[in-house]
Amino acid sequence: MLIDYAPILVLFVLVALFALGNVAVSELLGRRRSAIGKASAYECGMGAVGNARMRLSIHFYLVAVLFILFDVESLLLIPWAVAARGLAADGFGGIVFAEVVAFVAVLAVGLAFVWRKGGLEWER
Repeated sequence: MLIDYAPILVLFVLVALFALGNVAVSELLGRRRSAIGKASAYECGMGAVGNARMRLSIHFYLVAVLFILFDVESLLLIPWAVAARGLAADGFGGIVFAEVVAFVAVLAVGLAFVWRKGGLEWER
């Protein structure tokens, strides 16, 4: 039984050796040039402005979490859409459709609640 996994183990060993070999070769043969620009902070093509310890509003994190939440939940609709044709052929189409309608309704209620509370407004 374990012999069936031997090719996967060999592949992992080869990948690890390849990665470590590339790091070792680049360390041994690579040029070491120091420059002022290498040590400076770089963010999105713009120079760093201000203090790194600046306090940010909690609203920024709220918008980010809401985006991730609704994005991931909307991604759950893609597998359903792919499997919907097969489920309809099996006779489960109506049940699954009702479940997805309930899921989207919960998403809509959550979005309406956040919108009403002002969670999506950037300027406060």
